[in-house]
Amino acid sequence: MHEINRREFLGQSTMITAGLTTGIAAIPTLAGLSSQQAQSTQRILKALKFGMIAGDASILKKFTLAKSCGFDGVEMDSPSNWDLQEVLDAKEATGLQIPGVVLSTHWSKPFNHPDEQVCKEASIALDQAIKDCKALGGTSVLVVPAVVNASMGYAQAYERSKTEIGRHIPTAESLDVSIAFENVWNNFLLSPIEASRYVDEFESNHVGWHFDVGNIVNYGYPDQWIRTLGHRIMKLDVKDFSRQKRNDEGLWKGFSVKIGDGDSDWDAVCKAIQDIEYSGWAAAEVGGGDKERLIEIATRMDTVFKPLNG
Repeated sequence: MHEINRREFLGQSTMITAGLTTGIAAIPTLAGLSSQQAQSTQRILKALKFGMIAGDASILKKFTLAKSCGFDGVEMDSPSNWDLQEVLDAKEATGLQIPGVVLSTHWSKPFNHPDEQVCKEASIALDQAIKDCKALGGTSVLVVPAVVNASMGYAQAYERSKTEIGRHIPTAESLDVSIAFENVWNNFLLSPIEASRYVDEFESNHVGWHFDVGNIVNYGYPDQWIRTLGHRIMKLDVKDFSRQKRNDEGLWKGFSVKIGDGDSDWDAVCKAIQDIEYSGWAAAEVGGGDKERLIEIATRMDTVFKPLNG
């Protein structure tokens, strides 16, 4: 998905199957949680993107608002201009967790860009994001691995992005921070089989997937992707999409439905999540707002994940 537009709009053979099933060693299913936390909490924890919290209030006030609306965590962008100590103080004061960060440059500076300087800047940004994630107590950096368009070809994107991102695996492993790829409308990794293979070729338990449920609905079925990606899923992003609105009003209007009102088939999604034994974080990525709006989002997340959390 084109990031600028999205932000604006929001405000199989047996051999293949066996390869996908075995892959690399299983990534822990309690994504971003310690074993002690996992024993004492629900199966799915709710987070939201920091930018969804409206207003010009301090980080502490925004964290306090998110907590009062029922969220368990906040994902920050990185690199960004927030102050590390201010975020850590807000985290401690509110009890909110920071499960991970979102790489802020992956659309403007894709890892497969033909300009070497752009790739260098992308690399510097990812290094900073990994270190910021560790400093914040998070466990993963959400990354769009490449962008395919008329000037940046598919095959080149596949190889170049693997090379560029692969340089950061030693740092990620040493800091125990994972690189988690998101499925977006970037014309790249268009099937769950290919997406799984791409992850496995890094040969690291610190590379996986940040699966966005709503982003798949336009061209696939979220529950099928979840089952194929399996243990590679480290985190979830939550939004919905209506095929009918897409057909009647235009492509981007498909996202103009609230969580639970689109075609994601949340019952099937929850069944697939249960089948792969995933537990951990699900972060809303929809248009945010004030307290009333954030409570609505949290409530809708509770509703769609009710089969898992009870």
